[in-house]
Amino acid sequence: MTLADADDRNVPGLFDDAEPPVTAPVQRARSQTTKIAILLFLATCASTFLAGTGIGKVTAETTLNDYLWYGFSYSLPIMLILLCHEMGHFLTARWHGVPATPPFFIPMPILGLFGTMGAVILQPQGRGDRRAIFDIAIMGPLAGLVIAIPVAWLGVQQAELAEFDPRVGSITFHDPLLLKWMVQAKFGELPPNHDVELNPLLFAGWAGLFLTGFNLLPIGQFDGGHLLYCLLRKWAHPVSFLILGLGVLNLVLSQSPAYFLAIFLLLIIGVKHPPTQNDRVPIGWGRTISGWLTLGLFFLCFTPDPITINTPEPFREPADALQPANRTAVPSEVTPSDSRP
Repeated sequence: MTLADADDRNVPGLFDDAEPPVTAPVQRARSQTTKIAILLFLATCASTFLAGTGIGKVTAETTLNDYLWYGFSYSLPIMLILLCHEMGHFLTARWHGVPATPPFFIPMPILGLFGTMGAVILQPQGRGDRRAIFDIAIMGPLAGLVIAIPVAWLGVQQAELAEFDPRVGSITFHDPLLLKWMVQAKFGELPPNHDVELNPLLFAGWAGLFLTGFNLLPIGQFDGGHLLYCLLRKWAHPVSFLILGLGVLNLVLSQSPAYFLAIFLLLIIGVKHPPTQNDRVPIGWGRTISGWLTLGLFFLCFTPDPITINTPEPFREPADALQPANRTAVPSEVTPSDSRP
């Protein structure tokens, strides 16, 4: 994700800009920014490693080395996906001469299942014309998917089918459409009461696809918001407000807090995309087609209800079990749940 800083002139040296003279305060500010970025990166490596240790299969024979392997098997691919995504933004910004900070990763060691809330680079507002902002926005998700899709596919290949009991509590990770196709390609139609067992590599692929789809939301300063504004300019604003309204409606109807934080952040950052340095610069048919196709990836990578916590279903004895005849109670037939990785 890329964000425009509203008043970057009050933070000298924050952005890698070659125009002002490189004075000692500017050098110190840049050095401090780089140190912060490195520390956040290392902290996010640690938090994703910690999250990964709780993902793998745990049996009586599970050892400390197994937990360490689970942590690395999740942390390494998810960090690589996020790094490629953000470096796609950063390097494209440098190529266009648009100043930008290095990626700031966001660790989340306790509250987040992913171990992170992603990463962001900061750009000064009003720097970069329509074509430059388009290129910066599109390269992030495309670079991330180059890693996320193979990781998800390898995770599916390592996965196994497992039978689940709906009377036992569990967490369901609903698959985006692209991952559903991968699961179907390997396992075909899943038998009743069976699902794909989660493994660290598969979870990294699932998280990478979902975070990419989430970033492609055509609103505000998400990557999808940048693309939509570059495609439609001021006509992107009504679409952004419509998407926000649908998100709020989904939050109210589903009573799910999954997107409460996202909506809160959107209201703080702003729903309307700020103008570029020059909105009149043409982007051409090539960028227009690739922009709409990339926005279409939102429907392949995003799921509106990503995580469901399943409460145990109470066991109900058949009515005839109350009769004096000697019979063994048999659970009533249950229907299979949604596919879970």
